[in-house]
Amino acid sequence: EVQLVESGGGLVQPGGSLRLSCAASGFTFKIYDMSWVRQAPGKGLEWLSYISNGGLSTDYADSVRGRFTVSRDNAKNTLYLQMTNLTTEDTGVYYCARNRSPVVAGKKVGAWGQGTQVTVSA
Repeated sequence: EVQLVESGGGLVQPGGSLRLSCAASGFTFKIYDMSWVRQAPGKGLEWLSYISNGGLSTDYADSVRGRFTVSRDNAKNTLYLQMTNLTTEDTGVYYCARNRSPVVAGKKVGAWGQGTQVTVSA
């Protein structure tokens, strides 16, 4: 059974940092591109970042480029998202998803985790 389990969310002050993790199991993690997606309160799914299966290629949404860094450890079957200089606009549920384009027509496609809540507030 394919499983993706996010962790590391929580409450952080504006300007702070968090690192999210996504533990993968039930499939050969190292052959899949992976993504991070978030959903802010009352809004749709927003793709944030992608990393290639080997970790050599990454891409980011304009809203997080320069502040967020995606990485992976294929030996540990784990995906990461380092988030810095957080703002209140970054509040939402953060998901990891298998493949490069996990949002199609605003809907989830493929394997997703259950999400972890990130709240940025003073």
